[in-house]
Amino acid sequence: MQKQKKGSPMLSRKDFLRYSTMAAGSILVPFGDVMALPKKQKLVILHTNDTHSRLDPFPMDGSRNQGMGGVAARASLISEIRNREEHVLLLDAGDIFQGTPYFNLYKGEPEMKAMEWMKYDACTMGNHDFDGGIDLFAEQLKHVRFPVLICNYDFSETPMAGKTKSYQIFRKGDLKIGITGVGIELAGLVPDSLFGKTGYVEPVAVLNRTASKLKHQLGCDLVICLSHLGYEYKNDPNRISDLKLAALTEDVDIIIGGHTHTFLQTPVSVINKKGREVLINQVGWGGLVLGRIDLEFQSGKGFRKLSSETVFLGKKTSE
Repeated sequence: MQKQKKGSPMLSRKDFLRYSTMAAGSILVPFGDVMALPKKQKLVILHTNDTHSRLDPFPMDGSRNQGMGGVAARASLISEIRNREEHVLLLDAGDIFQGTPYFNLYKGEPEMKAMEWMKYDACTMGNHDFDGGIDLFAEQLKHVRFPVLICNYDFSETPMAGKTKSYQIFRKGDLKIGITGVGIELAGLVPDSLFGKTGYVEPVAVLNRTASKLKHQLGCDLVICLSHLGYEYKNDPNRISDLKLAALTEDVDIIIGGHTHTFLQTPVSVINKKGREVLINQVGWGGLVLGRIDLEFQSGKGFRKLSSETVFLGKKTSE
């Protein structure tokens, strides 16, 4: 097991692949301003990140991932969970594109159609979602009805103008869930010609403004940020990451992350500027894992009970 600082239970890839299902216990975290829900209610959050055009399981080529993943296994599990649970959100933290011949040949169309088929509720953008050019991503959005959420990119002078939202509110039973997203700085990471005149805004301030609006003005019971900033950068401590972002927020409750392909066994808890817990989770790459976070809301109790699970998709056939 790779050594990790306390509070950050990250598994090495080798150790992670030993598990088919890993369940964590539950913790209690404060509601913050949420005290008026009329009854107990459960919410299940399912999430993916960095699927990288992996529509099929990994090929049977003797590699350590052979036979794992694939949208069929993911869709089957999602359907089973939806049949058991009344209130479910399905989210993705970016890098939908690039990584298999599907993207090279069909330029993102099957990836987007697969997500629509699985009824994703929302996603954000990753740097590889610009690999075919910003105009191509804009064109592929015709295949989906779910929103692309990102508050720190300015697309006003690009083909993406009007095709994303800073946030969206989802109703699940008596709950109002506000979801937003933040993306990584593209300059130096993506060729200028691919992202065009996309403007990058420093994420901390704009996320805090967006989350404050969702929580205090619009009355959301929960605020989720879909982040493609990356979990942690040990060799570059000044670079913004989800761990740093969480500590600098005020009204974000959960960060669903991507970009660094980090396999977390269970969500990491970080204390924010108001002294409250922010939960961070990320589930590797390639569609190998479906993340799950269960929340239970109760009126008058002043807390939120959370349990989590990471489910490896498919059957492992070799080391």
